[in-house]
Parts: sequence; C-alpha cells; structure tokens
Amino acid sequence: MEVALIRPGPIQGGSVHPYIRRRNGLEEWDYDHPLLRGALEKTKGVPLFQEQLMQIAVDVAGFSAADADELRRAMGAKRSEEKMERLRDRFFAGMAANEITGEVAEGIFRKMIAFANFGFPESHAISFASLVYYSAWFKLYYPAAFCAALLNAQPMGFYSPQSLVADARRHGVLTRGADVNLGRAEAILSPDPLSTGGQAIRLGLAEVRGIGQELADEIDAERDRGGPYRDLADLARRVRLTVPQAEALATAGAFGSFGIDRRSALWAAGVVAAVRPEQLPGTAVGLEAPALPGLTEVELTAADVWATGVSPGTHPMQHLREKLDALGAVRIDGLDAIGRTVPPGDSEHVMPRVLVGGLVTHRQRPATAHGVTFLNLEDESGMLNVTCSEGLWARYRTVALSSSALLVRGRLERSPEGVLNLVADRLQRLALTVPVKSRDFR
Repeated sequence: MEVALIRPGPIQGGSVHPYIRRRNGLEEWDYDHPLLRGALEKTKGVPLFQEQLMQIAVDVAGFSAADADELRRAMGAKRSEEKMERLRDRFFAGMAANEITGEVAEGIFRKMIAFANFGFPESHAISFASLVYYSAWFKLYYPAAFCAALLNAQPMGFYSPQSLVADARRHGVLTRGADVNLGRAEAILSPDPLSTGGQAIRLGLAEVRGIGQELADEIDAERDRGGPYRDLADLARRVRLTVPQAEALATAGAFGSFGIDRRSALWAAGVVAAVRPEQLPGTAVGLEAPALPGLTEVELTAADVWATGVSPGTHPMQHLREKLDALGAVRIDGLDAIGRTVPPGDSEHVMPRVLVGGLVTHRQRPATAHGVTFLNLEDESGMLNVTCSEGLWARYRTVALSSSALLVRGRLERSPEGVLNLVADRLQRLALTVPVKSRDFR
C-alpha cells in the first residue's frame, strides 16, 4: 500500500501523511462516514487506490457498477478533472440520498477529484511493491550480481552507474575496471575474497568512451577465438582500433592485464592504432614507453570518470575530504549521530545547523511540491536529501543549477520514521578536481 502513496493523486488529496501516521499508530482515526468502511477499512480510512474510489461511488453515492466504471474511466482519461466535475451533481445527489451533506460531502468529493490526477490502481501498486521486494532481496543476498545487472541495464532508473557502484562499495562490494582480457563487453562477476559475497564486479568494455557494444563484442569474440591477447601489439593486430579508442581503453586501465600502467599505455596508444595484421610481430616501433611517473590518486579517479563515468575504487569527494574537514563539514554518515540528539518529530526542539559537502546527483522539482526543489548530495559515505525552498532557490539559482558539487548549510530535519533531511539556508559552489554530471529534473 505504501507504494501507492508516492503518486500525485494521494499527495494532492492529502492522503500521504494521515496514512503514515495511522500506519505507525501515531494518530487516532475514524471514517469520515460509516458508509466508507467497506472501501477504506484496509487502508485505515484513507483512499489510496482507484478501485476504492469506485467502491466509494457505489457505497456512498449509490452509483451502479456501470456508473462507477464510467467514473474510473474519467479518472484515467486526459482532461479527467473536467469529466469528474461533470459527474459532481450525480455524486452529490447520491450522497444526499444517504444523508451525507455539507463539509463531509465536500471532503469526500475533494479526495475523488484529487485522484483524477493519476490515481493508482491497486494491481499496479502490488506489482511495484513486488518488484521493490524482489530487488531488495537480491540486493541483500546477491549485492554484486544485483549491481552488475543494473549496470548492464543502463541507461535506466534514477541513479547513475557512478552512484550504483559507490553504493555497492559502501556495502563492501568491490568493483574493478574494464579489461580486454579479464572482462567482457558487459559487466561481469569475478571471484574476489576481499569483496562481500566473495565476488567483485568487473566493468564492461562497452561502457568505455568511444568503444560501444559492437567493438566490445568484437574484442570478446576475437579473444574467445584466438585466446587471450598477449600484449598491446597482439591486440592491435587482431582488433582494429582508432587512436581515440586506443586512448580511451588506455585511460580506463583496460590494458592492465598486460602489466603496463595507464600512462605507458597512453604513450603507446597511437602506435597501437597504426599496427596492421600484415605486419610482422615485433616490428612495431614505439610500443615501449620510457620511464614515466605514475598517475596520482586524483588523476586515476579523473581518468576513470572520463573513460567510463565510474570511479571503481574511489569517490571524487574523497579527494576533498581534508578541505571539507578544515571547513567543519560533516560526512553524510556522521549526520545520523547528530540527528539522534533531537527526538523525532519533536517540534519543541531545534535541530542543529550543519555544513555538508557533496556531489549533486539529482535536482528535482515535483509538480506537487509547490515550488520546493530537492537536491540529492552524495559523498564517499552516503547520500542526503536536501530541501530548497522557493525563496532560497531564487537567491542561489545560478550556483544551484551550475555546480557539480555544493557546500550546503542548513538545519537537519528528522521524520518520525527517523529519516534525515537537510533544509538548506545557504548554497555554495564546491570546486571539484574530478568533473561529474548530475541527472536533473527527470
């Protein structure tokens, strides 16, 4: 049932908070009218599903089954509010016949109108709830396989591959970079005793910049046919690569199984692209790089994000942690301890003001939020929802829209269920050493 709550219909109809309070035993309640019991008993007096509203129409307003079905179709049709309004007189006449008038009648019909905007069928809610349960089960018991499957299903869903991999890492699942010998076109699992469940994720070659599915499949097929690639020259003779493709694979660390580092592989990338199958082995000049300095941790993270959009072993915020600590910013996983100092839902206490820094993964402004914008911040330790009022957003609009990472000051807000949210009162651009992109207003 909770799945059906997060829909415009229940939100606009004022069903969400009453249901949650009643579900948690925090609110005494009764039906707006005894005739609503049959339709609303299982949802504690709060209408959530289209089918319930059809039942209400029958029980409360004396509609026939055919009339109730017409009401259902009106709720699901375009311009359904207008159609619902045309049913108003019939509905009120039916309620009046059952001695339901005044504020009670108005309140019942108001909730019906709210469901004209995307009311949720119960069957859909059950289906979504099942998917949520199955997904949660797989994530708990097979975290590596679950994350790899999500990576292979991209583009999809709310979270980017970077966020998916970061979440897996926080749960002990290790991720390795793409490799022409050790990986495949798609993300796969490989044995790793250091990873949760004994399996690590190996990123797919198809996700490397400029490679794509067709070339990645060709690299796989040639390796399956002729055995592992022995070195860069062997790969270059067997698979035709352009200079940008060779450079992208080198930047991603996909030649690591040859025992060469990324800078050396980048040095040789131009030569790799020039090698042809008819050339004699060992005749390519320039594949051996001179002694070169290795990449720093920041450079490795930047290389990973540029080449694949994912930094398997690190998070971009890790490289700013010393600066953030000096500013007094709190890691996201440290906010819970602060939030515990105030009883949940206790309006007599003021939550402390905190400073948090993180990547902006999403910007959202739902139509039902009355101008409020929600940001999602992510650091190496977790994610945090940030609420920006309409006035604050107007004041910091340029910074809020153009910054890949933000320093946010605000007050913690803790729901009765214990979920923490940050109500922002100041936004400040946070300069990143590794460029990332957010998923905005989807």
